[in-house]
Amino acid sequence: MGLRPGRCYTKLQRPYTRQSIHVPRKGYVKGVPKAKITEFQLGKDKTYENRLYLVSTRDVQIRHNSLESARVSAIQILEKHLGKLSDFFFKVRVYPHQVLRENSMATGAGADRFQQGMRQSFGKPVGTAARVKKGQAILEIRVNKVGIAVVKKAMKQAQYKLPVPCRIVVE
Repeated sequence: MGLRPGRCYTKLQRPYTRQSIHVPRKGYVKGVPKAKITEFQLGKDKTYENRLYLVSTRDVQIRHNSLESARVSAIQILEKHLGKLSDFFFKVRVYPHQVLRENSMATGAGADRFQQGMRQSFGKPVGTAARVKKGQAILEIRVNKVGIAVVKKAMKQAQYKLPVPCRIVVE
């Protein structure tokens, strides 16, 4: 079965954390899944003239696979136009800490006989997400003056992969 739609997880609200007094082991999320995004920094970390940030315009949760997709699409454009990791520094500024859970429901004939519905519906972990506030930087790219147009193009492409409207800030 595939992923649930992003709208199921984008709202930024306090997560339900179950506290069980009688059976403490039921109060824990068992096994956090590994995030798809593994590299958070790429390129040469030296002094550059400009910093560009991709900044969120709303409070939102961004899933780990969306962050990885944005990273890959931005890096492809940067490497194509600026060269292999030598003329820029790229950094993902958020980390997917929040565990996403799903109470998977059985479908088909006879499903009601072995399913409990919403009773004990804490859910199994299916992924992780980064919690992002309004005005928080999601991506950062450092580059010299010649590469600003390319970086803006890369950030615009990365923005299409994220579930929130963003703006590009040049520093």
